[in-house]
Amino acid sequence: MPGRHGRLKWVALALLAIALAALAWYWPALRAYSQTGAAYSARVVCSCRYIGGRELGDCEKDLEPGMEVVSLSEAADAKRIDATVPLMAAESAEYREGWGCVLMTPKEREAIR
Repeated sequence: MPGRHGRLKWVALALLAIALAALAWYWPALRAYSQTGAAYSARVVCSCRYIGGRELGDCEKDLEPGMEVVSLSEAADAKRIDATVPLMAAESAEYREGWGCVLMTPKEREAIR
């Protein structure tokens, strides 16, 4: 049986290497989808919350299926919604009088952190 155990170990290592290679290959696409999903969520929920006047929890129902991975938080004093995809992306949208809800630039987001 020692030979079988050694083979299983090598098969497991090969599968792990393939999985890591696939993750590295798809990482740019995953990151782009995450960025888009976070931006979409922040903008939609900001509009729902500060233009529609609904509660944050109720606004989450407006998101498309598959957006459950996006975490939302509210900075009510700044009229801002922050959306994050863990380890991948973060976006913020804030309500601006006369403009509605707009996505913040990376520089604007850095200034509030």
